[in-house]
Amino acid sequence: MESCGSAHYWARQMMELGQKVRLIAPQYVRPFVKRQKNDAADAEAIVIAAQRPEMRFVEPKSELQQPKAVLFRARERLVHQRTELVNALRAVLYEYGHTIPQGIVHLKRIEALLDESNSDLPSLVREECRDLLAQIGEKTVRWRPKRMRHDGCRRCQWSAR
Repeated sequence: MESCGSAHYWARQMMELGQKVRLIAPQYVRPFVKRQKNDAADAEAIVIAAQRPEMRFVEPKSELQQPKAVLFRARERLVHQRTELVNALRAVLYEYGHTIPQGIVHLKRIEALLDESNSDLPSLVREECRDLLAQIGEKTVRWRPKRMRHDGCRRCQWSAR
């Protein structure tokens, strides 16, 4: 079976019925599709790919592993969103000649820059920058518990990916 969004669930269901399930990652099936992408062509490509002796198969995730994978992806999504916000904030400040190094550790420096009474930033820009800082703070607050849960899961030696 081609590994897709619900493949791990259906693999577990079929294994409960006594079937032997082997999942193939989509990137390994794609070279065997001979014509346009549709269900029949995909099914044929999966059969051809599964018969190859060198084919790599994906182990179906257990019911314990799948929620941990969801947690991992949610944590990664928050990190990416927070990074996007930090970069947007740095870009706004760069438009006014303030170069801020990359990294979340420089937020205190940005806050100090916004709080300066003799700053050359217009008040509208300061308000927007404070709004971006607030959004970054919200993402950080949401990220911390997920990080702790993720770190706890990692200590349990369960593979999430």
